[in-house]
Amino acid sequence: MKRLFIFLGIIAVLGLTAAKLLSNKEKTEQKVYIPDPDPKVGVKVAVAELRDLSQESGFLGSFNPNRKAEIRPQASGEIVKLNVEVGQHVAAGQLIAKIDDEQLHYQVEALQVTLEGYQNDLKRYEALVKGDATPAVNVERTQLSIRSTQAQIKQLNKQIKNTSIVAPFGGIITAKMVEKGSVVSQGTPIAEITDISSLKLVVNIPEKSVNEFKTGKGIPVRTDVYPHANFNGRVTMVAAQGDEAHNYPVEITVQNSATNPLKAGMYGSIASDSKVKGEALAVPRQAIMGSAKQPQLYVVENGKAVLRDVSVGATTNEHYEITKGLKAGDRVVTSGQINLQNGTSVIAQ
Repeated sequence: MKRLFIFLGIIAVLGLTAAKLLSNKEKTEQKVYIPDPDPKVGVKVAVAELRDLSQESGFLGSFNPNRKAEIRPQASGEIVKLNVEVGQHVAAGQLIAKIDDEQLHYQVEALQVTLEGYQNDLKRYEALVKGDATPAVNVERTQLSIRSTQAQIKQLNKQIKNTSIVAPFGGIITAKMVEKGSVVSQGTPIAEITDISSLKLVVNIPEKSVNEFKTGKGIPVRTDVYPHANFNGRVTMVAAQGDEAHNYPVEITVQNSATNPLKAGMYGSIASDSKVKGEALAVPRQAIMGSAKQPQLYVVENGKAVLRDVSVGATTNEHYEITKGLKAGDRVVTSGQINLQNGTSVIAQ
């Protein structure tokens, strides 16, 4: 009987141990990560819809100055004259500032005295050589001394000229970094000059429309500041390389007007030659991938991203016209395409 109780006890302990191990196994299995066989990628979407692109078929940009430069002296010393203020118009070559050159003038004066002495010596040596009273080498040495002194005077005169700081071109003083009495070193910026006699309107043109722009082409420019004024612009630069969004900077030069003066930083706009009349099916530009020859986009269908070939028409700063491959109401992916493949499950955000 005692052995029976011992046997039953062993059976009970083994049962409890097995139950505990089974419970631990179930808890461990619950903690183990099981990857989702069909993970979903978060994307941003937009709805393809009809838009009146004729009202948008233009490109917006901002005006940059024709030229802008920091004025830096080629000499060092104390500024004894400062003839400009911020906002002042200056002409090319106009004196901006003057650095103290008194010491340089003293050095020139001393060298001129030395030069005069050498020239007098030369006259005496030349007379003595004629009478064989001195060797000819004294004449040669004196001539070399004269040439050396003249070179030193030229160098000092150049330094004196550099103490007069002049405007490199005509424009407006847009910054002043020093005041009269400041001590500056060579190359220290003392002022900034900006030329807005003409301005450069820089616009980013989509790949589809960049071939409309050729260097030298005349283009009318409009501004919100002067809504009823037209400015005659001319294309002066078309970028050879675009950015990641396939935009190409185009530079359009506009002569400034005394009647309607423009300022750097103002907005300007130009019209596109490929205008769309009436409504057209359009999507945001961020939805389009690939090149102009083979544009593609992702359409969200039944929770999956479906890669679709499309045909594009006119473009604006914000939208592409879709002429084939899409219908109104389709949801297109505008952000997150880098994580997608054809058929990837997605979550629209």
